[in-house]
Amino acid sequence: MSDNSENNMSDISDIMGEKQGSQQIWAIGGGKGGVGKSLVTSNLAICLSLLGMKVVIIDMDLGGANIHTCLGVPIPDKTLSDYFGKSSTKLSDLITPTPLNNLFLISGAQDELGIANLRNIQKNKLISQLRDLDADYILLDLGAGTTHNTLDFFLSADQGILVTLPEPTSIENTYRFIKSVFYRKLSQLDDFLELSPIIDKALNSKISENHSPAEIVAKAREINPMIADKLEREIAEFSPKLIINQARTQADIDIGFSMKIISKKYFGINLDYVGYLEYDATVWQSVKRKKPLILEFPSSALVKNFENIIHRVLNLTKK
Repeated sequence: MSDNSENNMSDISDIMGEKQGSQQIWAIGGGKGGVGKSLVTSNLAICLSLLGMKVVIIDMDLGGANIHTCLGVPIPDKTLSDYFGKSSTKLSDLITPTPLNNLFLISGAQDELGIANLRNIQKNKLISQLRDLDADYILLDLGAGTTHNTLDFFLSADQGILVTLPEPTSIENTYRFIKSVFYRKLSQLDDFLELSPIIDKALNSKISENHSPAEIVAKAREINPMIADKLEREIAEFSPKLIINQARTQADIDIGFSMKIISKKYFGINLDYVGYLEYDATVWQSVKRKKPLILEFPSSALVKNFENIIHRVLNLTKK
């Protein structure tokens, strides 16, 4: 990396000092494929590893795993297919080294096993064993879509980060993901079982319809004020992070702020816009070369973009 980048990363290390011994799981997701989740996951992981953190990336895009390419490593011999197919296999058995000393990879499946086909027992086993890994940070690179398994992996993390493009279809799918993951969260809480019909109605409504979390709180207060109070706390605590990828103009950058306002207005959810990544052709060059972008093109504007995002997220996750 450039001298300036190294200095900036050193500044962030002051924040990291307080994170030692406090394992964090970050899940990187989005509403559709092709928005750059793997790019974001791999380069956030590299930034953390350069700060001296031990990082493990888990490629959760089963059946379409490709993050090994972003990290410049060949297809690993052992993948999550072995973990789900052989009861004796542990997550730690799947760890593959990368060119960086502190960065490791657990690859997703390279076969037809899709994340949507995971049985609950398999999903719950994986979630329960994530924190057994010897790592300061565990980054989950999720598959596209809103299957229950994908939503549950997102909810299992300490930080959920959404990646979107500044284009209508991607933005719409991101809103859908936000709604789906939030109502999935509510549906899993026993205290809210009697609110299930209201939650289902809100989930299936259009964004312009007034079926927001605020409406659910109002109806819950009619049923049980204590449930309403708990629901308000759950809403306040749910704050996914947002990254705009491939921003070309100031208008693209500002989309993140607009999405933050709309998420609050229609969903009552505090979407936290943590930064943007500028459009840069070096992304595709790094993919073709099978080299990590930050290391291959240290002068790219994206390096500073990633540093800003890391700084923002770490400030928010600071204990």
